[in-house]
Amino acid sequence: MIGLSEEFASTNPGDAPRLHLPGLTQSVFSAKGLLVSAMGMEHRDGQEVMALCAAQSFASDKALFIEAPTGVGKSMAYLVPGIAHAVSSGRQMLVSTHTKALQEQILGKDLELCRALFARSEGLARYADFRAALLMGKGNYLCGTRLREAQNSGHGLFPTVLDAELQRIRRWAEKSATGLVQELSPPPIDEVWEHINADSPVCNNRNCTPDNCPYRRARQLVEQAQVLIVNHSLLFSLLGAGYHPQTDVPGILHAADFAVIDEAHTVPAIATEHFGARVSDYALRRQLLRLYNPVTRKGLLTRHAGADGIRSVERSLQAVREFFSEVADMYLAEADIVRLPAAGWIEPHPQEALAELSGILSSEAKRHDEGPARDELQGAAQLISSYSGAILDCVNFGEEDHVYWTERSPKSGVVALRSAPLDVAPYLRKRLFTRDTSIVLTSATLGSGDGMESFAARVGGTGAAKEAVDSPFDFKNNMRVFVASDAPAPEAGRMDLDWMADMVAHCSLALSGGTLVLFTSHRDMRAVAASMEERVNAAGRSLLLQGRDGSPANLRAAFAAAGNAILLGTDSFWTGIDVPGPALSQVIVTRLPFENPSHPVAEARAQWHAARGENPFMCLTVPDAVVKFRQGIGRLIRNRGDKGTLTILDSRVLTRQYGRFFLNVIPQKAYTRVSRDTLDQRFRPLEA
Repeated sequence: MIGLSEEFASTNPGDAPRLHLPGLTQSVFSAKGLLVSAMGMEHRDGQEVMALCAAQSFASDKALFIEAPTGVGKSMAYLVPGIAHAVSSGRQMLVSTHTKALQEQILGKDLELCRALFARSEGLARYADFRAALLMGKGNYLCGTRLREAQNSGHGLFPTVLDAELQRIRRWAEKSATGLVQELSPPPIDEVWEHINADSPVCNNRNCTPDNCPYRRARQLVEQAQVLIVNHSLLFSLLGAGYHPQTDVPGILHAADFAVIDEAHTVPAIATEHFGARVSDYALRRQLLRLYNPVTRKGLLTRHAGADGIRSVERSLQAVREFFSEVADMYLAEADIVRLPAAGWIEPHPQEALAELSGILSSEAKRHDEGPARDELQGAAQLISSYSGAILDCVNFGEEDHVYWTERSPKSGVVALRSAPLDVAPYLRKRLFTRDTSIVLTSATLGSGDGMESFAARVGGTGAAKEAVDSPFDFKNNMRVFVASDAPAPEAGRMDLDWMADMVAHCSLALSGGTLVLFTSHRDMRAVAASMEERVNAAGRSLLLQGRDGSPANLRAAFAAAGNAILLGTDSFWTGIDVPGPALSQVIVTRLPFENPSHPVAEARAQWHAARGENPFMCLTVPDAVVKFRQGIGRLIRNRGDKGTLTILDSRVLTRQYGRFFLNVIPQKAYTRVSRDTLDQRFRPLEA
């Protein structure tokens, strides 16, 4: 553990919060501490270690990676010292999560536990009145000024048939305390909401106040909050857009803030998503139609810019339609994702029309006095210009360290141009680790058998302190592991799928509780489901299939409620499913979760590592797969009373040199080899 050394104490005698934070934390989390005496909660060694490490990081403004398994109580371990530090120092604590479930847990449960702890503890009452706020993207909020502008526009913005929708939203806004779109039921019609939400330059401190605008009220709460909760997608979207304090001011999002990134194992993928570019035919056409819709003859420009502006929108719509159609014809005829070959791979035909439109909008904006109309037009000009710039960047390969590709959504048919950095470490180092403030990255799965070194390098945190705490669970007695030794190679095709279906059915039906079966391929999942469904139904059991039997959220609920169902899922079910008890008595891993090497980002990164003399498979593919594997098997044991079986149907963990990395991260070290011929004799699952 990081030592309680002098480097964590302030040299300024007047800086009491920094000086006493580790001691305060010890008084809360020790075996006889306040969590036990004031709250009646159990002492957890791992939680105490984690809380002390977090306190030291906060007090010293240093970075920390800390791996803490399920059951440690991570949230309380960083929230208690973090809140105390925020209140005492006058600095904001930023907490970022990946899943909505954890965000809701923190907001609805953990923060209130912290408040109760402080209120009941002598000497800590000053911290009980901390203020917390949730930061969401601007598009989630109603803007009071834009709503009034839309109401005053008559029938210019959208067809008369949508006037009733605008009035419904107005009536809701009069009663809503938050103005959040998630609270509006049924959800608003997009064509109306895009004219009145806060994601516009119109929603600013000059046009709006907390008294008349829900978003400005939310911003006021955010600015006053001592604890700010945000999701990873928004955080990295803001960071990717350059949102941060001034260069010479410490902080991540706001001046002097300090941060905790929970569920941090997802950071490389999310940063990759948001530090690149994306422009689609749908998004661009939607913005153009907001300006003027040739079918309805409605839009912003019916009030401004006149005939020239309308003709320019029509030319832009035509140019965009033709451009993305050409992209699809040239590159997406045989595949839905294709890496683009070289700069100048196509002529950026929409540039001229979009530049003309942006100019008209900007000129029209200057004709207005300062106010909502001018801001709306200038914002539209900037947005059209940014789309034009994104197209040009993707055509000319504007960033040397990026990979560029085009893709088409199989469901919607939307065509997009994409880019992403080959290496996110330099971007994250600049935005997270050189901001002269504390940042704690935590998850149950940061390491891949190398003490978190690979992960730290991936996110730009090389050299930061690292700590791993032990699990409170008794895996030796509560977890049983089986590994299939006769699995055909993945390229064995039909034989492999027949073997897999037989193994999944046999192992699932051998338990009275439920089984979660994790796949890496939708095709394999559907084939196995079709092969075993009759057998499962004959046994009186339910077979739930991702993509067929409801949304992921509904599938999780149905699986938990059934108690003995068999759930087949792919990517989204390797993480985020929390079903304690017999309803999830077994996890079956059908194949090791290696990333698709043909995806443009994976392919380009492999080439990048190879050019540096490194083995891409060992330094990139395997560590990523080990982390995802740990996430998947972590679905099994969710509390101290849980018991269950892990079954691995990929014999590469036994036959390949890299297999040891996967076996080493299974918390139960003993395992039994089985085959299809020995299942009846050797497969003895453990369940609650």
